[in-house]
Amino acid sequence: MSISGRYRQLLERIDQESDHLYEILPESTVNALRLVDLAAEELQDLIDSVGEIPQFQLESKLSPVLLNAHGYLDRARVMLEKDKHQRAVDIVWELEQGIYRLLNDL
Repeated sequence: MSISGRYRQLLERIDQESDHLYEILPESTVNALRLVDLAAEELQDLIDSVGEIPQFQLESKLSPVLLNAHGYLDRARVMLEKDKHQRAVDIVWELEQGIYRLLNDL
């Protein structure tokens, strides 16, 4: 699958998991959930143009966006860990790993 396809798939997965987390977590975790939403928003900014980025510019254009999204997810995971929501921690960890794998492939 292409980088742009994986990027879109990653955003879709973060959106889906965010909705799922809102369903399963108590309202007291709203700050952590907002960070997951911010990660999705960060990726959303390039969703329309990611397929048009020339191959030689992919790393320089996508890395900062992916790193910012990863940072939001990491902070959310730490907050959820602190509140002992292990299932949510595992979900966010998997999302972080998806970003990490895409970064490595750039």
